Order: sequence, then structure tokens, then C-alpha cells
Amino acid sequence: MFELLATDPQSAARRGRLTTPHGVIETPIFMPVGTQGTVKAMHPEELVALDAQVILGNTYHLWVRPGMEIITGAGGLHRFMGWERPILTDSGGFQVFSLAKLRRIKEEGCYFNNHVDGTPMFLGPETAMEIQATLGSDIAMLFDECTPYPCTAAEAEKSLDLTLRWARRCRDWIDEHQPQTNGRPQLHFGIVQGSVYEELRQRSARELVAMGFSGYAIGGLSVGEPEEDMMRIAEWTCPFLPEDQARYAMGLGTPPQMVELIARGIDMFDCVLPTRLARTGTAFTHEGTINLRNARFARDFAPISEDTHPLVRPFSRAYIRHLIQAQEVLGLRLISLHNLHFYLSLASRARTAIEQGCFAEFREEVHARYQTRSPSESQP
Repeated sequence: MFELLATDPQSAARRGRLTTPHGVIETPIFMPVGTQGTVKAMHPEELVALDAQVILGNTYHLWVRPGMEIITGAGGLHRFMGWERPILTDSGGFQVFSLAKLRRIKEEGCYFNNHVDGTPMFLGPETAMEIQATLGSDIAMLFDECTPYPCTAAEAEKSLDLTLRWARRCRDWIDEHQPQTNGRPQLHFGIVQGSVYEELRQRSARELVAMGFSGYAIGGLSVGEPEEDMMRIAEWTCPFLPEDQARYAMGLGTPPQMVELIARGIDMFDCVLPTRLARTGTAFTHEGTINLRNARFARDFAPISEDTHPLVRPFSRAYIRHLIQAQEVLGLRLISLHNLHFYLSLASRARTAIEQGCFAEFREEVHARYQTRSPSESQP
């Protein structure tokens, strides 16, 4: 299922291969976010050309709209959205936490009014797993409570206790129903919670591993905690996760954060930044982000960057700025394509660097060029 191919002698960075029902995922990997069954502004063939090996869908959003009846009628999520490669689905727990109105969390699950039309709904561990089985995703995430930041140790422990009880119910549902996709067993990832408290994070990891899942994610990151805490949480957690299973940091981050978390043993990432910032005219480059709405780009006839995607290279910063200012869809499509190419290329370069034994140099280069602090200031 997950094969460890190489490790970095100077950090915890890993080069691996995760086999799923719809294909192989080479790690470290960045996963474009397709929350509602689409990566915004991207055609599936464009994603294939970018070598996007896996994309995300979201249980909550797809359940609310268009609903399971329509997706089932289409033959599952892969056929519905015209995507033949792997899909990972989030359980919906974070969306209930962040979007739902009148949310009430009980032992049995979450009662809430959805964000679209206010309809009362219920989502619990068994429901979340059943929906993801119906979607037919390759990797299904367990249902958890996303612990807010900041919170006290007592609040974090209470939340973790609930998440672990829900994880056991997810485990029971999986054991009973044995969900499959594409004729093979669906993979299921447990989610480590515990906020910024080391003992809770490690307890969460130990208890989830004892339940036995296909892989493990670190949740509750990028919810407002300082970057230093994000890195410490990874350092506390990864040593308690199996070496022969994939590790996933949910919902982050910037390019330097991604490289630093790879150095701490993380294999998989997702983040909305590449497409979300593209819609505001912001492009990622090796020297940092640039906002093409700025007037200084009005007569800049260079490409976004020299190593941008071939489909973007013919167009200048001035032209793309014009498109954004004129609210032409091509502008946000070109920046989205560029940003996804940037993130996916960064993951590919990390894989190559680990294989070739030069990850330390790659790591230093990313920090030096991205105009951020040196990795030596935050060594694991």
C-alpha cells in the first residue's frame, strides 16, 4: 500500500509510493483542492498534464450539493467529474466546524444547518464514512472534531476524547461494511488531533495507530496557530506514526512550510492557496508571491516566471494583469495553472532531491530564494 523508497540522512524527509484503487501516488505530493468536484477553473486534462496525481473532494459540500442521489446515478464521483486518477475526500468535519450555522456537537455527531439554504442536517462518524463510500473516493478521512485555536489543555483533551471515540465508530463501520472503490478496498486515514499540546498529540497518534488505519493525517493545523507550533506538532507526532504508512498534513501551506514539513516526515499536502490566490491576481514564484494587479506590472512584458507552465509562458505579466483588471476568466485560469504547476513542481523537486541525497541543499535553496528565514533557525 505504502512503500518507503528513500530517506534523507540529515532530516526526516521521505520518498515514498502510495498505491490506491485508482493508481499510484508518488510522495512527497501536493494535492490540488477540488472541494465541490472541481479544481477551480481547471479542466481535468489540464490537471493530468500538470501531473496532478491525486485531487481532493469534500464530503460536506458534495453531500449538500449536488447530493448523493445524483452522484450515485452518475456512477460515483470519478465518473461524475471526469477524473480517472485517485481522489481523497475530507470527512466534512472541518466544514461543519467552519461553515455550518447553528452547529451543535453531540456524542452521536453534529447537528447543523447547512450553509447553502439553512436546511437542518446531521453528520456523524457512520454517516461520513457511508457518504465517502458512496462517493467512491480512493482515500476517505475519518470523521473528527476540528479543535479550535486557541483552547485550553482541558478543552483540547475533551475534544480529542470525542474524536477518538468517533474514530472507533468509524473503524467499526469500516470493518462491518468493507467499502470498495474500483474493485479494491477503499483506504482510510485517521486524523491526529490534540491542538498544541504534545502529550495529547502523541496520545492521539498512539491510539489511532492501535486501531489500525491505512494512513494518518495531522489535523487541526492552519487554524490560527503560529508557524512554530505547526512545526512542533509535526515533530511531536511523526515519530509515533508508522514508517510504512503515509502521513498527511491537512490544509496547508506556503511553499517554505511545505518543504519544512517534508523535512519533518510529512508525505502529503493539500492547500487552497494556489487557486484561491490566483483569483485575486497573486502568483507564486521562487522569490515569493507577486500580485499582478499592481500597477508596476502594467508594462512588464516578461512571463510570470521563466519556469512557468508551457501554456502560460507565451503570456506576459502585463497581459495577464490586463486580463485580471478586465475581469476576463482567462486571467485567473492562467494564474491558477501557473500556481498549481509551481506547487506540483516543488513536490517533484523534493522527491528528486531526496532520491539524489541532496534534500538539504534543496531545502536551503527554497528558503534563500523565497526570502524567508533560513531552515537552520527551525531545524527539527
